[in-house]
Amino acid sequence: MAAYVIGEIEVTDPATYDEYRRQVLPTVQKYGGRFLARGGRAQALEGAAAAKRVVVLEFPSYERALEWYRSGDYAPLAALRQKASQGRLLLVESA
Repeated sequence: MAAYVIGEIEVTDPATYDEYRRQVLPTVQKYGGRFLARGGRAQALEGAAAAKRVVVLEFPSYERALEWYRSGDYAPLAALRQKASQGRLLLVESA
């Protein structure tokens, strides 16, 4: 069953965040993931305003998404992202 990592991001250091963006794709692909949305237009239809940047990744399973997020491949990139932005990531299993 597919799972999705959804990021709501506000970039605070664009140069550092660009470095993160240049490096993250191979780690996502290594764990069977792919980007479905990566910073295009976003609008809140209900509730709080949409984040400035919304990212949606799809993985083949919840477990595979967790493997990616907790991996040694992604850990240094997560630290880079956290240094360059603020926001939150959600992991959601499809129904």
